[in-house]
Amino acid sequence: MIPSSIPAPVSGVARHRALLVGTALLGVALLAGCAKRDSIEVGSIPDDYRTRHPIVVAEAEKTLDIPITSSDVHLSIASRDRVADFARRFKRSGSAAIRVVVPGGSANSAAAELASADVLKALRHEGVGPTRVLVQSYDASGMTGPVPIQLAYSTLTAQTDPCGRWPDDLGSTHENRNYFNFGCASQQNLAAQIADPRDLLGPRGEGEIDAERRTTVLEDFRQGRVTSSDRPRTEINYNP
Repeated sequence: MIPSSIPAPVSGVARHRALLVGTALLGVALLAGCAKRDSIEVGSIPDDYRTRHPIVVAEAEKTLDIPITSSDVHLSIASRDRVADFARRFKRSGSAAIRVVVPGGSANSAAAELASADVLKALRHEGVGPTRVLVQSYDASGMTGPVPIQLAYSTLTAQTDPCGRWPDDLGSTHENRNYFNFGCASQQNLAAQIADPRDLLGPRGEGEIDAERRTTVLEDFRQGRVTSSDRPRTEINYNP
């Protein structure tokens, strides 16, 4: 009889089971450690210039200043051209009204009153009717020099926040990230090239089809002729 103080010998099967259990526990511990490391978010702070400097659609006022000297009686040719270009941009914007703001009480107020008539004529010449023009005045008392006539209208515009902000030291590059102002100028230029900011809010509707062209292409297809358009004579073919 084996004394109780002496442990009984462990069989090979029990030893094998104990080894399997220990291996399994070790594997679970390792997987838990890996899972814990994977839960750490790396690069959670965005480093995309489009996120730092987004293009947004907002209401803004477009203005044009026409300087008027005290000796002016009519608008100069260059000023009329500027007014005409501003009127065309106003029509493309789809705004309801354009304001012509004339200075009052200034040294050149009389000349500005005369020149405003030419401004109205230039607007009518570009197809801006009198019902869409609001003539107003602003107090310019005590102001000297070529106090301007101002043209203005409100419209939607695509824009970004002002560039040139440097909140961090450019020499701090240990995180290997773009500096804050990076990409701002490109976003500003892209926003300035958008003809209609409404296109950023949703797609335009489909236009009408060219029924005559469709009939021509279908007839050429039935007759076995080429359906593509003729190439221009100036086109260069680089194929050997």
